[in-house]
Amino acid sequence: MRSETARSCSRSTTADKPSIIVLALMTEVRRKKTLHTMTTTLIIGLLIPLLGTMLGSALVFLMNGEMSVRLQKWLLGFASGVMVAAAVWSLLIPSMEMGADSGKWSVMPAAVGFLLGMGFLLLIDELTPHLHIGTDKPEGMRSHLSKTAMLALAVTIHNLPEGMAVGVVFAGAENEVAHISLASAVAVSLGIAIQNVPEGAIVSMPLRAAGNSRWRSFLLGSLSGVVEPVGAIAVMLLASLLTPVLPFMLAFAAGAMFYVVVEELIPEASNGRHSNLSTIGFAVGFVLMMVLDVVMG
Repeated sequence: MRSETARSCSRSTTADKPSIIVLALMTEVRRKKTLHTMTTTLIIGLLIPLLGTMLGSALVFLMNGEMSVRLQKWLLGFASGVMVAAAVWSLLIPSMEMGADSGKWSVMPAAVGFLLGMGFLLLIDELTPHLHIGTDKPEGMRSHLSKTAMLALAVTIHNLPEGMAVGVVFAGAENEVAHISLASAVAVSLGIAIQNVPEGAIVSMPLRAAGNSRWRSFLLGSLSGVVEPVGAIAVMLLASLLTPVLPFMLAFAAGAMFYVVVEELIPEASNGRHSNLSTIGFAVGFVLMMVLDVVMG
C-alpha cells in the first residue's frame, strides 16, 4: 500500500514538472516585458522635456521679428504656474508623505531639502556669468563671454532644477517608493515639456532678433535644454544609491524650482505693462500641471 502511494506521488510530481517549468518561463517573460516597458518609459520620460525645448526653439522658423510683449508675459506666467504646481504636487507633498511615520516631524526632510535646493541655485546664480532676457547687465562672476553665451547660460541655470525634478521622481518610481508611481513621473516630465515649449521660443526669438541666423538661434535654444536629461540622469544615479534621503532630494528639487520662479520668472513677468497676462498664464499653467499630476498619478 505504501509502495503504491509512493509511486502515485512520484508520478504526480513528475507530471507537475512541465507545468512548473512553463509557469517559471511565463513569469520570467512577464518580468522581462515589464522591465523593457519601464526602461522605454524612462528613456521617453527623460527626453520629453528636451523635445519640448526643441519644439519651442523651432518657432524661430515660423515667426518673424521679436516675440510680442503680451505673448512673452503670458508664457512666462504659464511656465511659472507649471513649475510651482510640479514642485508642490509632485515633489513637496510626496516628500512629506514618505516621512508620515515620523508624525509631526515628517515635514523636516521637506523643509531642510527645500532650503538646501534654494541655497544651491543661489550659489550657482552668483557664480555663473549669465544675462537675463530684456536686460544688458550681466549677473554672476565677471567674464568675457558673449551676450549670446550668457543668455544661453541663464536659461541653462533655469533648466537645471527641472532636470533634477524629472530625475528624482523617476528614481522614486523606479525604486517603487510609496506615493510615486511611474505614471506620476511621466506626468511631471510631460508638464515640464509643455512649459519648455514657450521657454524655447523665449530663448530662440531674442537670439534671432539680436542678429543670429535662424539655425543658430534654434540650435542655441535647443542646447539650453540639454542640461535637463543630463541633470535628470545624474540625480537618478545618486538617488538610486541614496534611497533613504529621497525625501530630501524631492524637496531639494522643489526648492531649486521655486528659486527660479521667484528670482527670474516672476520679476520678468511682472515688470512693465501687461503683467495681468502673466497672472492669467500662471493660473492656467498651475491648473494644467495639477490636473496632469492628479489624473495620471
